[in-house]
Amino acid sequence: MSAEVIHTGGCHCKSVRWQVEAPASVVALECNCSYCSMRGTSGFSVPSSKFKLIGDSNNFISTYSFNTHTARHTFCKVCGITSFYTPRSNPPGNAVTVVVSCVDPGTISHVEIRHFDGRDFEKAIERLAQEN
Repeated sequence: MSAEVIHTGGCHCKSVRWQVEAPASVVALECNCSYCSMRGTSGFSVPSSKFKLIGDSNNFISTYSFNTHTARHTFCKVCGITSFYTPRSNPPGNAVTVVVSCVDPGTISHVEIRHFDGRDFEKAIERLAQEN
């Protein structure tokens, strides 16, 4: 595992900004659930303690949830971009998933994309636990 670095990123209009401590080489999950497949994004998760909103970003965040209402899909109220969210696989407060394409250029050296079968969530979580 590579040493951790500080990545910064956020939404398109820069109203939502954050920093996260994570390796320069990341494994991002591409989920096929009904929501993620429409957005077409992939992200990597970090413990909540390694994620921090910058400035007044909280003033520009709105949240969407559905089904079990465990995942919290945050997006910018101004430009609509989801740059991070709380995944269903980690109860709120435990982890944050950062969207790879929303990380500012220059700190990620490598991204490995893995498929996550969010349409069959329980089985996918079991497989993911076995891999780790």
